Amino acid sequence: MLRGMSVSVSVLASGSRGNTAIVESSSVRILVDAGISCRETFKRLKSLGRNPREISAILITHEHSDHVYGLATLAKKLDVPVFMTGATHHAWARALRDEAGELPKMAKLELFSAGRSFQIGDITVTPFTIPHDAADPVGFTFRAEGAKIGIATDLGYMPPSVRDQLRGCDVLMIESNHDLEMLRVGPYPWSVKQRVMSRVGHLSNESLAQFFAEYYDGGASYIVLAHLSEQNNHPEIALRAAENALGPQMTLIRNRVMLAAQNAPTETIQL
Repeated sequence: MLRGMSVSVSVLASGSRGNTAIVESSSVRILVDAGISCRETFKRLKSLGRNPREISAILITHEHSDHVYGLATLAKKLDVPVFMTGATHHAWARALRDEAGELPKMAKLELFSAGRSFQIGDITVTPFTIPHDAADPVGFTFRAEGAKIGIATDLGYMPPSVRDQLRGCDVLMIESNHDLEMLRVGPYPWSVKQRVMSRVGHLSNESLAQFFAEYYDGGASYIVLAHLSEQNNHPEIALRAAENALGPQMTLIRNRVMLAAQNAPTETIQL
């Protein structure tokens, strides 16, 4: 059992090559997505002073490889419950079936539905639907010990339903995937550019800035910009767009903006 800790969140990896975060309370540690290898996940957890064997559960947002690459091995080695929607599990299993057509087994599968909260220890998890080109993609909010953490990446735009779910967060991890001009002139084929810019693609710096300027409630202590494209964005551009949109809402205790990275974990945010 974990003792003497409050609620915290760390991003182990974020970007098109793999996404994983950890949300913790005094008694529970939840891995959100499993997009990097098991070995690298263990390495990054240990670099933060975390024992991988103390992971309580794994939650999956959707079945794209940058969110599930290490899932099969992690689930087997950790022997913990894995939570995902039925449609996401079906899509994940179908992608991994062997040459004989056999589907992979998930020993401790727990299915949930978007819009229905559930408990993992003392953490209340609320999954909500996000607009992305996957089978049944979700974001999550986590409530424990009076704190609320919101995670929403891989979404083409910010519908009112998502905006409502993200109200009242103490930590908000949100996508700032691409700069529109960098994407337009960048190396991706036009078909991929269209997908990324679509309403089921990825959130641009500009769209996130519009959310901050027009709809955001301003209450988070920390904002984590996540899933930045290495080809079509730059950390300084994403940071400047967010900070300009937040403007006077930024103070020493509110709306401190952090950048999640692909190659190294973020500093742990402790609430």
